[in-house]
Amino acid sequence: MKSIFTLIFIIQTTLIYAQTKEKCDSLLVEAVNAQNRKDFEHSLELLVKVKNVAQQNSWYKQQFLAINNIGANYYLMLDYGEALDNYLDAYKIALKELSAKEEMIVLNNIAILYSKEKQYKKAEEYFEKAYEIAVEKQDSLKIGLYAINLANAANEQNKLNISVKYTNIALPLLQDYFPFLVMAKIGQVNNLIKKNQYTEAKIILDDLLPKVRTQEFVEARSSILIQLAKIAEHENNSDLGIKYVQQILNDKEMSLENKMNAFDMMTQLYQTQKKYDLAFNYKDSVIWANDSLNKIKNGQLFENSRIKFELQNNQQKLAESKNQLAKERKFLYVAIIIFVLIILLIIWAVRNQSIKLNQRKIIAERNEQIIQLELDQEKSKKLILEQELKEKNALTLLNEERLKNEIDSKNKQLTTKALSISTRNHLIEDIIAHLSKSNEIRENITLQKRINELKNHLKKDSEWNDFFTHFEEVNQGFLKQLQEQFPELNSNDLRFLSYVYMNLSVKEISSLFNITVEATRKRKERISKKMNLAADIDLYHYLSNI
Repeated sequence: MKSIFTLIFIIQTTLIYAQTKEKCDSLLVEAVNAQNRKDFEHSLELLVKVKNVAQQNSWYKQQFLAINNIGANYYLMLDYGEALDNYLDAYKIALKELSAKEEMIVLNNIAILYSKEKQYKKAEEYFEKAYEIAVEKQDSLKIGLYAINLANAANEQNKLNISVKYTNIALPLLQDYFPFLVMAKIGQVNNLIKKNQYTEAKIILDDLLPKVRTQEFVEARSSILIQLAKIAEHENNSDLGIKYVQQILNDKEMSLENKMNAFDMMTQLYQTQKKYDLAFNYKDSVIWANDSLNKIKNGQLFENSRIKFELQNNQQKLAESKNQLAKERKFLYVAIIIFVLIILLIIWAVRNQSIKLNQRKIIAERNEQIIQLELDQEKSKKLILEQELKEKNALTLLNEERLKNEIDSKNKQLTTKALSISTRNHLIEDIIAHLSKSNEIRENITLQKRINELKNHLKKDSEWNDFFTHFEEVNQGFLKQLQEQFPELNSNDLRFLSYVYMNLSVKEISSLFNITVEATRKRKERISKKMNLAADIDLYHYLSNI
């Protein structure tokens, strides 16, 4: 009777298990559908429920899918910090409990986040890991998708031949998957535009545009219109380019990020037409959109999560050695158990022979136990001290990281301010140059006086002095150390090195100095010679390690 009740209990438990697991899968499907409808609140509510149930029951596949889709929700909400945090948790589960299939999925998601933060070198590294797993698994669809991502990352780094290589891999694999085929062709067009092959690019775009009018292609449509606008600008037809961009701005389905790119393109087109008032207006729109986007993004959490991911990656490399050590420990424990059993057998045999010898053995064992307890106590004290030391070291590292993040944040603010000043001054200079050509203004003494006042204002360096005062406060001792180490550097050299230290591009530095990109590169070479640096030494990395 007891066996029958036990069997009934096992059957009932199995049915409950199956129903609950099936319910989790059903909730996952519902959550993904809500996510596709952009009903993020409902989707996240369902996914958190699945995550908690799966975690309690150790259903790792459901737990992975829930956490990965939570990250996808935050990605679509532009909260990249929270997205990366959840992808990290999913990545740990994939490595520990699941297969390489789940690993490549979450690696691709993490790489996409790096791309969004314009860290294309890191994005390429993790796209390549995902791509290698897809090739190993012979998953043609995933191979095509990850090849697209590698091609786009290569384009952003101007590795145009590498981009062509991956695009040629992706296109034949995605012929039956039109949404992904569109992505591949957009990447192909981006490559053609970078190589100034505008005619071939326009043929592809004209063919694609009528096919992406539905809501699901809103991102693709935005990219296509921006590329058509760039081609129109190259063909000196900025009016046509404005019409293309206006389609993006009139589309209510477009995201804030897409509209920000459209505002930026409008500014460029109106500057080409010398319509500076309109250019100013759209430049203000770019700044507003960028500020709004930055409020949504959790940049600090993204950086912290990125660091945790790098640590996790390093820990994975140590996993094999730890597993080997665990096997050796297991062997040692078995040997100890066998040894203890032998001792017990000997004691049992001796006990049968003589009570006296048995008593002596018992006393000896008790003494041995006391010694072992003392040793264990010493080990416990040692472990406690080691733990305290680790906690102190961890706290020190956290403080250093926090200070570094604060410095990076302030340097980004200084960079934004410097670029804003430079952009404003360039626009004012263009306006002054345009007005100075007018005969009516030349004859108007009052207007000519105002123009001269504007010119004098541009010559003042008070704002740059304020900038370097703030820079020295943020990066204490940096300029002083440079002056002491390289006394031959002048003030302009120090200003140039400050921009390099803040990781500004050559184009951004040339804009700040109001010189050409080529002149900027020559100045960089001249300063490196002043500092007696070898030609193969990267100036930014050298300054970062001072």
